[in-house]
Amino acid sequence: MSDTPVRPGRPSLRRLPQLPPAVHGLSPASALRLSPPSDTWFKPALSVVVASAVPHLTLLALGRLDLVIYSMAGSLCALYGHGLPYARRARALAGVVLGMAAGLAVSLVTASLTGSTAVLIAVGALLAAVQKVLCDATRIGPPGHVILTFVSSAALFAPQRLDQIPGHLALTLGAGAVAWLVALAPALVRREGPERRAVARALEAAAVCAADPGPRNGDGVDLGPRNGNAVDPGPRNRRAAAAAVHAAWRCLLASGRPTPARRSLERLVVQAEAAFVAPGPGAGAADPERLRAWAALTRGRGPVPMPPPAPGTADELYGIDAERAVLRAREGRRAARRALLRRLGPGSPLLPVAVRTLFGCALAGYVCAALGVGRPYWAIVTAASLCQANLTLSWNRALQRTLGNLLGVLVFAAVLPVSRIGPLALVCCCLFFGFAAEALITRNYWLGSVAVTPMALLVLEFGGAHPAGELIGDRVLDTVLGAAAGFLAATLVTNRRAAGRVERALDATDRARAAAERTGADPAAAPAERDLARRRLTASLVELREAGDTAAGEWWQRALPEQRLLAAERAGHRTLAATAQRRGPTAHAPSIGAE
Repeated sequence: MSDTPVRPGRPSLRRLPQLPPAVHGLSPASALRLSPPSDTWFKPALSVVVASAVPHLTLLALGRLDLVIYSMAGSLCALYGHGLPYARRARALAGVVLGMAAGLAVSLVTASLTGSTAVLIAVGALLAAVQKVLCDATRIGPPGHVILTFVSSAALFAPQRLDQIPGHLALTLGAGAVAWLVALAPALVRREGPERRAVARALEAAAVCAADPGPRNGDGVDLGPRNGNAVDPGPRNRRAAAAAVHAAWRCLLASGRPTPARRSLERLVVQAEAAFVAPGPGAGAADPERLRAWAALTRGRGPVPMPPPAPGTADELYGIDAERAVLRAREGRRAARRALLRRLGPGSPLLPVAVRTLFGCALAGYVCAALGVGRPYWAIVTAASLCQANLTLSWNRALQRTLGNLLGVLVFAAVLPVSRIGPLALVCCCLFFGFAAEALITRNYWLGSVAVTPMALLVLEFGGAHPAGELIGDRVLDTVLGAAAGFLAATLVTNRRAAGRVERALDATDRARAAAERTGADPAAAPAERDLARRRLTASLVELREAGDTAAGEWWQRALPEQRLLAAERAGHRTLAATAQRRGPTAHAPSIGAE
């Protein structure tokens, strides 16, 4: 059910510079190709099953399964925040539960005040757009706005009275509290679990980079693709390592107070960082096998491995503590709020995507209503799910969503007789498909949709049996029209601000590189200041690559400064390599210790 970004088909700025950058991302085979499962797929899968089972079985015992849609709204909040440290997850999930309840309240009040399909569709489209922009601005992560839109859109077309709304919202908040407890329960047995996984990913990415960093000279400087090969894995490995190291630092900065285990994790990230900023012979080469071994131990349930000391580690950890203190201080919180407001304000690249969502959802709903669909909420949800960061990703999602939903209605037709054996069978079927959706969706979105579709249709059965042919026919029509409307909206509503984001990212990278070079050359600069400048340069390179990939998948815009992008990336990597050389070679230990 998670709206997890699909790895196949990501656009690259290097492959077809003479063609529109998005063209090569439109291959159906690429969009539908299966990826390896996520290393944490079971966490949201188990969380949503446990969080749903408690209210479902309670309502079953009370004989009120007709209220499942309201408790389910709260239970689905257990899907969020699984990559966040537990302290940050607690706050994020509380916000998700309140946001879910707010969207549901708007839908229920609207449904109780009017029966006009036109008004209901307009409110559903507006809610979908608001939910999209808020989820993107807060960077809540998968499953994003789709779950919120699914719940609020479905509630719009359910019969409702004003006097029922407080009780229904209480059910949602109660189930949301259960979901909050379920999502935070693992902290009782593994307090640093999210941090350990983030650091393990950084070590694994650094190991890949150390094993094949691409051609470099004796000073560790990137020489570019081998023999002009545009798909040389070396630069790609360095970008992946930079993103993983940046994510690990962000996770550690967002965690609670430093503990011995977190101190060891920070030292491991220093090792991973040294491996990707200066890989290769003559640059303090890291041992890929050692990095992989550390990653395996970090993922395990034993003590966090203790790496050998690297030059400047103590200074960098001191700088991390100082940075964490700034983030927690009042000024740091104000800066975070200002950044959020900038992402929501005029000129934000998120606003065209919100307009796409509004237009696509409204168009899908009105077309389905004109063709006789009584409750076109699934068309609204389908259109909302297609509103991705760029047009190429929207095209991929259209293919995935359509295929998955069409296969899903066949699964629903097969399982419907089983679900009608009794109320307990219906509850068990819904729980099974909820688990299956999270287990499959990290392989590819279409595969997860095969499980999401029958689950969504079975939810309607809690209110009473419906003709199977009518349900299947409406769902197929909603899917096709919703996908067509969503992609049409993505095509017509251009996001020219994506190119502007690239320009801003280039300028930010240039400033970060200049600051890193200035502090590195200044003998009076404190080591913590140099390390902070290096981390900011790494973060700017990650943002630059993300902005470039997003803009490369957008149509109808001016040509991207591809040569400047490549030059900025390579210059940034040179600066990172130079800072690593000033710190000295990484120390090697004869064996892997444990703390």
